[in-house]
Amino acid sequence: MNIVGDSEHFKQPFDHDEEYVSRAETKREIAIYQELGKQLVALSKSQIDKLDLDELLYDNVLKAKTIRINTEAYRRHLQYIGKIMRNIDINVLQSDLKNVLNQNRNESSKINVAEKLKDQLLTGGDDAIQALIEQHPTLERQKLRQLVRQANKELAKQPEQASKSALELVKYIKAETAE
Repeated sequence: MNIVGDSEHFKQPFDHDEEYVSRAETKREIAIYQELGKQLVALSKSQIDKLDLDELLYDNVLKAKTIRINTEAYRRHLQYIGKIMRNIDINVLQSDLKNVLNQNRNESSKINVAEKLKDQLLTGGDDAIQALIEQHPTLERQKLRQLVRQANKELAKQPEQASKSALELVKYIKAETAE
């Protein structure tokens, strides 16, 4: 018997088992579930409603929003959410979460574009309105002119306050230029 070359003696029974999962691997998976749970809890209720969560997970994510952050109860509840998520398809949930977050980014970028167009219209007058109508023929010239005129009046009276007509102008531009 060759002691140096006898490696069979040191092998564990699970070395050839392909279904074996190490404790370190299990801990990494648990950490992934808990991090995903933190992301879910950080979402607003309307964003959570857009996700297709099972009832137990949905209820517990909303419950976590009521617990004070940086407490032991919050940490334990996040662990519980991670435990619940072990029974669902995490890849589907991650893709749904990306879609919800991307929709919000798209929404805010549309608002930013509409805000820039509003600023151009308020400073540019009829020439800016004509240029915008050429880009987006669905816009109504008369409505744009009325909103711009009213917003300029409101801003002249109270420049430090947000103009109601300016907000309406942004909403109209955003709705009509959405493709």
